[in-house]
Amino acid sequence: MIQNQGGKVVDGLKEVSAGGVVFRRRDGRAEILLIEDRYARWTLPKGKREKGETNEETALREIREETGVSGRILRPLTTVRYRYFHPDRGDVEKEVHYFLVEATSEALDPALSEIGGARWLSPEEAFRLMQREGYDNNLPVMEEAYRHLGLRAGES
Repeated sequence: MIQNQGGKVVDGLKEVSAGGVVFRRRDGRAEILLIEDRYARWTLPKGKREKGETNEETALREIREETGVSGRILRPLTTVRYRYFHPDRGDVEKEVHYFLVEATSEALDPALSEIGGARWLSPEEAFRLMQREGYDNNLPVMEEAYRHLGLRAGES
């Protein structure tokens, strides 16, 4: 295992990240937190694991750093694996551990130096936005979270 300059853990050509499907209940209805990433795509908050962190610690830290929202993990969700090309390191294997996270604070304070924004959305709005302007590999993660919340994609 090596560390890059930012202190992020990189296992050879493997990066490990964690994040979550963050939800809150308002007036008896669920809302889902999405972020707009630096590529103007809507996605789930996540980030790279730092040395000595567990995946759960990484998920909660990254959610808080990117959005200002604190939360508590209710359960693990799917782990997503994919490859991407890094100009300095070549092909990188990426592994992202997702969790179902209940917000314990609600006020958004997005880190605009890292992301384009953050929004609380109804489950149906969040799913539609993810389908139109997100990443396909996040859809099964959201579907799994919705099942655990008693929701179906497109319903609140």
